[in-house]
Amino acid sequence: MSSSYASHVVYVTTLYNKLDVRLPQCHCGGATAAASISVILPMAETRLEALPTECLSHVLSFTSPRDACRSSLAAEIFRDAAVSDLIWEKFLPSDYREIISNSVSPLQFSSKKELFKKLSSSPILIDGGKKTFWVDKYTNKKCYMLSARELSITWSSNSLCWCWKTLPHSRFPEAVELIMVHWLEIKGKINTRKLSPNTTYAAYIVLEINVSRAFGLSAVPTEVSIEVGDYKTGGRICMNRDEGVERVIHKRGDGWLEVKLGEFCNYGCEKEVKMEFREIKGQQLKGGLVVEGIELRPID
Repeated sequence: MSSSYASHVVYVTTLYNKLDVRLPQCHCGGATAAASISVILPMAETRLEALPTECLSHVLSFTSPRDACRSSLAAEIFRDAAVSDLIWEKFLPSDYREIISNSVSPLQFSSKKELFKKLSSSPILIDGGKKTFWVDKYTNKKCYMLSARELSITWSSNSLCWCWKTLPHSRFPEAVELIMVHWLEIKGKINTRKLSPNTTYAAYIVLEINVSRAFGLSAVPTEVSIEVGDYKTGGRICMNRDEGVERVIHKRGDGWLEVKLGEFCNYGCEKEVKMEFREIKGQQLKGGLVVEGIELRPID
């Protein structure tokens, strides 16, 4: 990033004792940096270079993790401010201390920026290994995955119907494989207070198909749905990956497959999100489905 970019990336103007710092639309390497924040300062005119590091840190805390890092590369005056705990504390969820206290393995970090980097680069196992948590590195929104053990799966305790097993490529201690049932019903739930407020989320069931013993999965479309209070959305999916009805199966970067159950907006009110994946209308037997869990991540 050129040094000339630093000369115009941030402008300082004051109106009625209000300092308005704007990061205008600037295209660098195909990306766009944009932010607009306001900080109260008791001065009529201020040059950016004259502001103390603490003030610059406060300013950057109103942007995003990406913009904070870009600012440190764009202008030397931002370098110390961009690593301040003040900034990265703002980028972390307000309840991050409670979340990481439930981590299966203790998290070691020397700064809030390092903690953010760890939480945004790899999910951590929490709640006795039944969930994973991470932070979206672009939006700093909370993400969760509920393990198969955290879901309600009809007849999952019957070893003739389902088999619990350890898989080397799973993030959880256990996943579960469908042996044989005619009634396939998988439900998950999470309280909206665990999620980031004023955020639109999508939920996905994460699975794979054991092709060597899969049968009966595509005979009848599988129904998927999400319900939050009075809001409900649904659709259908054919488990033959080449024959999507309304929803399709996607290959993930971690080797698993995912099916979108639906979307919902968390407005900040405390409600329960109910997610469902079911095929209960057909009478055929089915097997060979391996379930890792249900993932919730922001789509904003």
